[in-house]
Amino acid sequence: MIDLHSLEDLSLLRESVSVECKLANGRDGKGTLPDDFWPTYSAMANADGGVVIMGLRERQGRFEPVGIENPDKVRTELFNNLNNRQKVSVNLLTDSEVREWAVEGKTLLMVEIPRASRQQRPVYLTTNPLNGNTYRRLNEGDRPLPDEDVKRMLAEQVEDSRDSRILPHFGLKDLEADSLKAYRNIFRADKPDHPWLALDDEGFLRMLGGWREDRATGDAGLTVAGLLMFGQWTSISEALPHYFLDYQERPADYASSVQWLDRVVPDGNWSGNVFDFYRRVVNKLTADLKVPFVLKDGVRQDDTPTHKALREALVNTLVHADFTGRLSVLVVKEPAGFSFRNPGGMRVPAALALQGGVSDCRNRTMQQMFLMIGLGERAGSGMSRILHGWQDLGHGVRLLERYEPQEHSVLEMTWRDELVPKGSPESSPESSPQNSLKTEERVLQLLRDTPSMTTQALGERLGISKRGVLKQVEKLKEQGRLRRVGPNKGGHWEVLEP
Repeated sequence: MIDLHSLEDLSLLRESVSVECKLANGRDGKGTLPDDFWPTYSAMANADGGVVIMGLRERQGRFEPVGIENPDKVRTELFNNLNNRQKVSVNLLTDSEVREWAVEGKTLLMVEIPRASRQQRPVYLTTNPLNGNTYRRLNEGDRPLPDEDVKRMLAEQVEDSRDSRILPHFGLKDLEADSLKAYRNIFRADKPDHPWLALDDEGFLRMLGGWREDRATGDAGLTVAGLLMFGQWTSISEALPHYFLDYQERPADYASSVQWLDRVVPDGNWSGNVFDFYRRVVNKLTADLKVPFVLKDGVRQDDTPTHKALREALVNTLVHADFTGRLSVLVVKEPAGFSFRNPGGMRVPAALALQGGVSDCRNRTMQQMFLMIGLGERAGSGMSRILHGWQDLGHGVRLLERYEPQEHSVLEMTWRDELVPKGSPESSPESSPQNSLKTEERVLQLLRDTPSMTTQALGERLGISKRGVLKQVEKLKEQGRLRRVGPNKGGHWEVLEP
C-alpha cells in the first residue's frame, strides 16, 4: 500500500503498472467516480492488482492534491457499480480497500484493487467479456485484451486441469510406442512390485489418466495428457496446433553468428512429446555439472542438490505450461545459468508460489504421471524447493510474470559467480567495456525472445536503471544491431543480425 502523508511523498509519485492517479472532481467540483476508473479496475484485476488514487491533478509530470469535497458520494457510486453486473463482472473490493487519505488539508480516496483469482478472471465490463471489454494493465496503460486471450482466461476459469479432456477420434495409434515403453521401464525400476505393471498399455494409461471414460456422456479415449506425454509429433500438432518445445544451449556471445551450441526442438528425428523432451533435455542441462565424490551406505551418490533443482525446474515448467497458447516452452542453458519460460499465466501469484504450500497445477494429470516415476512435487512445494535449494547453494533465482506478447512466466536460475549486488560499481553496464558488452548481448537476447518488451521490463530483467537500458538501446541502434518498428506504444523491437 502507498502511504501518503506529505507533498514530498507526492513528488516521488509516478503512474506505473501498479499505480494510477485520477482527478475525480466531476462537473460540480464536489467529486464523482470517473468513467475511466472501470478500464483500470479491469486491467489491474487481470494483472497483479494495483492502487488508484483519486483527488490528484498532474501538472508538468508531478502530482498535486486537489482533494474530493464529497468522498462519501464517490464511495457510494463505486460500490453501487461494483455490485451491478451490467457494469462489471465481479466485485473484488471491501470497505477496507477503499480509504480516505488526508494530504495538506485535502481528502484523497485510495482504492486498492487486488489481483483477481483464476476463478474470477477475466474481470470485464458490461455483460460480455469479448469485443474489447476485458483489459489488462501493461506499463502505465489499460489495454483491451484480444478475444483469443480472453477465451483462454475463460477456459482457465472453469477447467481446474487443462489436460484431462478426452480427445475425440484419438487413440493408441497416435502414441509413440517407444515413449510409453520407456516410461513403463522407469516405472518398473522405481516400483517393481506395482500391480499396474501387469496391465496392457490401454489399462496402464487408464490408471495414469492418459485414457479416460466420461461417466456422464459415455465418451472414452485418449486424454490431452496421454497425447502430450506419449504422443507422436504429428498427432500432437493436430490436436494442439501451437504446441512447441524448445531447448537452447547458448554461447556467452549470443549475438554472434553462432546463436546456439545445441538445440532440441520437434524436428522429425524424435517423437516430439513432453516425456521424451524431458529425457533429452534433463541430460543436457546437467551434462557438465561437477559431481563431488560422496558415499552413502557405501554407494557413490551421483545426484546433487544442483541436479535436483534443475530437474524440478524442468518438470515444473512442463506441467504448468499452457500448450494452447502461441508461445512455446523455452528452456535455455548459457554460461550465466538457466532460464525456463512457461507459457500461460501463473495460477497463483509469484510470491505465493515461491513461498510454497499453494498448488494449482494447470496439467494435473501430467504432474501425476511424473510423480509416479519419482519426479516433481504436488503439495505446492515445488517452486519453493527450487528457490531454497538453489539459494542454499549460493546461487540466484527469480520468478518473473510477464504479459507480453502473451501471458507467461520465466524462472531464472543464475550461477553464483554471475551475481553482482545492485548499486556496486560492477553492477553498472558503463563501469567497464566487458560489462557493457555483456549487457548489450543480454539486451539483444531478451528482445529476440520478446520483441514487444518495454524498457522498464528490460531494466527489471537486467537489474539496471531505465537510464542504463536507454543508453544500451541507443548504442545498439547506432551500431545498426537494433531498430524500433512502430510507435513506442504498440510497436516492437527488431534485432538486426550482422
